[in-house]
Amino acid sequence: MMSTSAELLKELRIDRNAPAGPPPSRRGVWIGVAGVVLLLLAAAGWWWLGRRPAIEVRTAPVVTIAAAGSSASVLDASGYVVARRMATVSAKITGKVREVMIEEGMRVEEGQVMATLDPIDADAQRELSAAQLSAAHSQVDNMQAQLTQANADSARLQTLVAQQLVSRSQYDQAVAQRDALRAQLQSAQRNVKVAGKQLAISDLGVDNNIVRAPFAGVVTAKAAQPGEIVSPLSAGGGFTRTGIGTIVDMDSLEIEVEVGEAYIGRVQPKMPAEVVLNAYPDWKIPAEVIAIIPAADRGKATVKVRVAIQVKDPRIVPDMGVRVSFLEKPQPQQQNKPQGVRVPGSALVQRGGRTVAFVLKDEDRVERREVKPGIELAQDRQVLSGLAAGETVVVDPPSSLEDGAQVKLAPPPQ
Repeated sequence: MMSTSAELLKELRIDRNAPAGPPPSRRGVWIGVAGVVLLLLAAAGWWWLGRRPAIEVRTAPVVTIAAAGSSASVLDASGYVVARRMATVSAKITGKVREVMIEEGMRVEEGQVMATLDPIDADAQRELSAAQLSAAHSQVDNMQAQLTQANADSARLQTLVAQQLVSRSQYDQAVAQRDALRAQLQSAQRNVKVAGKQLAISDLGVDNNIVRAPFAGVVTAKAAQPGEIVSPLSAGGGFTRTGIGTIVDMDSLEIEVEVGEAYIGRVQPKMPAEVVLNAYPDWKIPAEVIAIIPAADRGKATVKVRVAIQVKDPRIVPDMGVRVSFLEKPQPQQQNKPQGVRVPGSALVQRGGRTVAFVLKDEDRVERREVKPGIELAQDRQVLSGLAAGETVVVDPPSSLEDGAQVKLAPPPQ
């Protein structure tokens, strides 16, 4: 038993004279370190690319080209909706507003009462005129009675003169008095007419305290409030209003555009046009040129053109900004279908000697495509291949924009 324990102890003793074994291999360690470094570099690259800010861009839809029988735009211009019939309604006299009966957006008919002024002065003047007319009538009645008496006296004296019962001078005096009363009666009757006309003028003064709509339209501005002083003339200062409100005849709306002198030759009266309101860019309104104003603006080198809107719609209101496309007259229908699509000309750029466009794809990334451009269509461009209708392209792409880049839409201009 003791020998067995001694042998076990010998086996546990370290032999320092034994030869050393071969060193362990480090190849696997370096492979592991290299893998970890690559993973870290890949993660850092992904993190850096993910932090790159998205490029802000503007976009436009790709649309089909109009059929061959439709009109093509020969000139585009910007302008505004204006009303040929618009009025700021005021009272004919200066007075204090008693009541205002209009509100913005309200439709009024011709002759409808818009406001009333305090008529205290006009009422007093009318009462005075009515009293003067009544006095004139009384004077006529008095003169009429006296003339009747004078006629009777002169007739009686004439009989007595014939019988030589009174002197001739008494009869002549009665006749003279009768003729004087006739003259006074005529004067009193003329005074009645004058007083009647004065009363009519006073009635107009009372009526001038009522402000009525001169024509049917829509109220676009309410300028006065009860208690304020209004005047048809500017009295100076900020306490006197010059109007009650503004009404616009919506049936008289049209468009005024300014066309550069260099391009006015392309516009002709009765020329068809197409109007697009800035507020409703997808709504195309048919229109027609009314007239070309025969006067040029020296400072801006433009000529004003009036365009009639052929659609009546409550969405069209004065002072709206519009874009007018002057169109060619429609050509006969052809068998050939239009080729390609239409995009803004600024969406096509040159990269590496080739014409390309950037198409907006999913996840707000762009795809660079080589396209085949066609003819110019005003400010747009025909594209024969490379794009399809319904896609969205980047307008004015920056030089830093590349295939697959992340983008974000720019806010609309204010």
